Parts: sequence; C-alpha cells; structure tokens
Amino acid sequence: MYHPTVARLTFRALLGRRRALIMALLPMLLLAIAIAVRALNGADDRAAATVLGGFALAAMVPLVGVIAGTGAIAPEIDDGSVVYLLSKPVSRQTIITTKFIVACAVTGLFTVVPVYVAGLILNNNSQQIAFAFTAATAAAVVAYSAIFLLLGVVSRNAVVIGLIYALVWEALLGSLMPGVGNLSVQQWSLTLAEQIAASGANVTSTVSLTAGSILLVIATVGGVWYAGRRLASFSFAGDH
Repeated sequence: MYHPTVARLTFRALLGRRRALIMALLPMLLLAIAIAVRALNGADDRAAATVLGGFALAAMVPLVGVIAGTGAIAPEIDDGSVVYLLSKPVSRQTIITTKFIVACAVTGLFTVVPVYVAGLILNNNSQQIAFAFTAATAAAVVAYSAIFLLLGVVSRNAVVIGLIYALVWEALLGSLMPGVGNLSVQQWSLTLAEQIAASGANVTSTVSLTAGSILLVIATVGGVWYAGRRLASFSFAGDH
C-alpha cells in the first residue's frame, strides 16, 4: 500500500520552494509569538495553553494541513498530469495511501516539532502542556491529511473549501460555538491534550476522549478509503 516512486514525486511537489516557504511561515510565526509571550509574561501556563490551543492547533495546523493535503494530489488533477500516474500499473488505493503518508509526514514536519518547541519556550513543559499539545497536533495532522487529501480528489476548489473550513469552521466558529466541536478536528484532537496535561493546565475539549478518538479514526480511515474509491472512478480525461 506504499509506492516509493509516487512518494518521491509527491515529496518533490510538496517541498517545492514556494509551497515549502508558505508552510514554513506559520511555524515561524508561532515561534515568534511564543518568544514574545515568554518575554512579556514569563513562564505562564495559561498563556501557553492559549497560544498552543488558540493559534497552533486552531489555525496553524489546519492551514498547513490544507496546503499539504490538497497539494498532494489536487495540482495533478487540475493540470491533467494525474492521467500519467493513473496509467501506471499501480492500484489507485495504493496511490492515495502513499500520498496520505507523504501528506502526514510533510504536515507533521511543519507542525509537530514547532508546537513542541513553542511549548518549551512558553513554559518549559510545565504541567505537561508541551507534550499534551504535541500529541494533539500529531493526531490532528493525521486526520487533516486524510480530509484534505479527499477534498483534493473530489473538488476542483479544494484549497478554497479547505481554507474556509480551517479559518471559519475550525478557528472562528470552533471557538465561539461549543456545538461546532462535535464536527471539529481541533476539538477531537484536543481531547488528547486534555488527558495528558495536568488538571490545572486549563486545557479542555468540548467532546469526550472516547468520542474524539472514534471520530479521528473515522475521519482518517474514511477519508483515505473514500479518496481511493473516488480516484478509482476517474476517467483518463480527468473527469471526477
């Protein structure tokens, strides 16, 4: 279910100069915010939870996920070059699974490590906050990669729809309307942070650990499976 050649081509596409630069800007901003907050407030647990939850998990991770997840396949579909890939003797589910793995790796590279480093800067991992949000970020990366990869297969407006989801649904409505958490990767993954962080760390999710874990698995497995099914229905004219 993993094809090295497909992986190499996908890595090359995602780590091109322009796309990599855009993805690098967000973690750089997170680290700059962390340094500024630490300089102004010292090692503050509440500030750490706010920055890592309110900016990193709610905005940075889904935005990087949009770029990497949709970028793993949507450009090939848009310019028609996907037909050359589909003409090879490789199952389409293997193509999707490989691109999913690459999207996870790239998204994780630009999010998981910066979140951990930012957590250390903010409060030296006091009350396990850095560990908690690193685990939540890793879980979110996997789910976002599946969701945005699927979006890249089913829609020619994948980036626009992904940005609306990331900025409006996750970042804005997710913080203003508790009920949105039931359909929010941010809140599903935040359940892990809530379990790992100390009880006084001010880290809470709107869903339970059981519900959040189940929904993360469903989103990930369902997204990859259905993306494979949709790719299998493509014609060589690129219609979908």
